[in-house]
Amino acid sequence: MSDLPKRVEISEEGPREGFQSEKKMIPVSDKVRLIEALADAGLRHIACVSYVNPRRVPTMADAAEVAAAIRQKPGVEYSALWLNRQGLERALDGPLHVDGGVRVTASDTFSRKNLGKPVADALVEQRGSLQLLKERGVPVEWGIILGAFGCNFEGELPTGLILQRVQSALDEAELAGFRLKGIKLTDAMGWATPRSVERLIDAIRSKWPELEIGLHLHDTRGTGQAAAYAGLRLGVTKFDASIAGLGGCPFAATDGAAGNICTEDFAFMCEEMGVDTGLDVDRLIEVARLAEEVVGRPLPGHVMRGGTLAAAKQRATA
Repeated sequence: MSDLPKRVEISEEGPREGFQSEKKMIPVSDKVRLIEALADAGLRHIACVSYVNPRRVPTMADAAEVAAAIRQKPGVEYSALWLNRQGLERALDGPLHVDGGVRVTASDTFSRKNLGKPVADALVEQRGSLQLLKERGVPVEWGIILGAFGCNFEGELPTGLILQRVQSALDEAELAGFRLKGIKLTDAMGWATPRSVERLIDAIRSKWPELEIGLHLHDTRGTGQAAAYAGLRLGVTKFDASIAGLGGCPFAATDGAAGNICTEDFAFMCEEMGVDTGLDVDRLIEVARLAEEVVGRPLPGHVMRGGTLAAAKQRATA
């Protein structure tokens, strides 16, 4: 294992993945208030909305309104998610940054539940979206493997299957005229553990040492932070997280579980280990409390309740 990286990039998923999992509609003004507060805390990439079917994800029906209302701060990417060509066209016509990527789901069952199609059909359909990205000059640099660490519907997934999915992402990118620089491994169903993170990253690096690795982890079973630490020990520098632990995929059969790893908790851990995040943890704590206010229920973050060690030391010596 390598030494810890000197700096990591944390991308914020709360306004997008967090709000899409809520049972009630969140007012546009509250969504925008949270997004702007996240930017003020130092986050430089914020996933704001999803352009998806509002019948399947009702809490994203106001995506266009939210996107139009954000007062964008220079130097911050406010991004929109898309899953098919129709969603991509809406995203490209909107005011937010569009992340280009090749998405490949690990298991067929999760692909059917999340995208409405088995993996092979979803890949064929995605080709139209990749061609549109090419025509619009949007770079496609990352492959995203959805549900890479295991599936609540199909169980444990062989490492060989995930390597096949990575190869599919590389092949689809090449077919569209792109070359991927990295692979993001996502874990919407919360199967990742330190051991599985180590095993999968080692396997990918053994075959494609030139690829960067990113991690999008959930804390469904309480292992998210430990899995993220394992990624840090392996030199991963790109992580997704969600303020106060908001989030969860509506189609992952994890109803009631915690969402993504918590932004302020992960940032606090990194900073305590000497890994720079560029984030203001005290400001993040304030934003986490705002997130609770906006959704109207307790959220699973820890640091917003316990405070930072710097604050604890200051109180102890007062």
